[in-house]
Amino acid sequence: MLSTLDETTTMSLSPDNVASPVARKYLALKSARGIGPILARRLIEHFGSIDRVLEAPVAELARVERVGEARARDVYAVRDSGAIVGELELAAERGVRIICEQDADYPAALKYLPDPPVCLYVSGSILREDMLAVAVVGRRRCTRYGAEQARRFGGLLAQAGFTVVSGLARGIDGLAQHGALEAGGRTIAVLGNGLTEVYPPEHAGLAERVRQSGAVVSELPMSTPPDSGNFEPRNRIIAGLSLGVLVVEAARRSGALLTARLATEYNREVFAIPGRIDSPEAGGTNALIRGSGAKLVTCLEDILEELGEVGRLMPFRGAEPAEESPGKTPPAGRLDPEQRLIWDAMDVEGAGVETLADETGLPIPKVMSTLLSLQLRGVVRELPGQRFVCVQPSDSG
Repeated sequence: MLSTLDETTTMSLSPDNVASPVARKYLALKSARGIGPILARRLIEHFGSIDRVLEAPVAELARVERVGEARARDVYAVRDSGAIVGELELAAERGVRIICEQDADYPAALKYLPDPPVCLYVSGSILREDMLAVAVVGRRRCTRYGAEQARRFGGLLAQAGFTVVSGLARGIDGLAQHGALEAGGRTIAVLGNGLTEVYPPEHAGLAERVRQSGAVVSELPMSTPPDSGNFEPRNRIIAGLSLGVLVVEAARRSGALLTARLATEYNREVFAIPGRIDSPEAGGTNALIRGSGAKLVTCLEDILEELGEVGRLMPFRGAEPAEESPGKTPPAGRLDPEQRLIWDAMDVEGAGVETLADETGLPIPKVMSTLLSLQLRGVVRELPGQRFVCVQPSDSG
């Protein structure tokens, strides 16, 4: 039996404000049969906007690669149907907002995945600071050692200022999120089912605490039950939201190893805590380390070191930023080569992530993590519309 989130503390929402006007359009496209993240992106890129997708005739829709006439008719049908009315009502009833990539609080890191969620269902809040996130994943049936390390590192990461991302699952995932909450930090839980219910049911209380200090999210329609087929897509969101993935304990065939593989594909860092050499529960983590697929971690500093400038500046995350003014004066202190590339490619008018990636030749995840380090140093500021501008300390005062 599944459990529900505590409805007595959910935000006050109505079907009218549960999703922005543009998010409703994305939700309508998503509701068409056979349209998943990849086809949705293909349609939007082909026509140039969600509006043009929903205005296109069947014949034009059908010409898009792998759409075909049947799917085209389904897409055409959703524009005038009440297909999303019930979904909006259920989301409002549960205090869940539905956001799309054009909404300000849609996680920027997800936009650059090959198959970003068309819509994200959010119970709680996603903040700009959640870009500084590390995922913690591992076995459901973990050992006592694994449980201790999951809780420990969840707390250490939260204390350092990272948002801890995981899957709310039994074992390592839930314990890492307990650790983050106990340390007073933020955490995001990504579910493999809809947000009408909580799975596993014994984590209903944990889910409510996560919602209050972060967010419980899913890309699946509200009433979607948990299913093993949902967990691989869920894992890509966990990896995509994070600067790096820490595998605490995993057997040789494990969903945690899939998350680590996806992190590698997305140019995220991968970390692993070693386990006993004779323990089957640690076979996957030890193999990751042996194969150089993950950095061996024994303490928080190992993670901070691998994250480079972002890791070095994390203890100062809560400091008040200096008063700033636009400028292109080189910042005090030495920039590493990647920071210098980004800095040189920027101007006082601002530049977007994709523009910076094109001009520097760096992969988008590396551009984003470098921008984070420059923001933490106070020499770059984010503008509306995900544009970034060089700044320097104000000479006044």
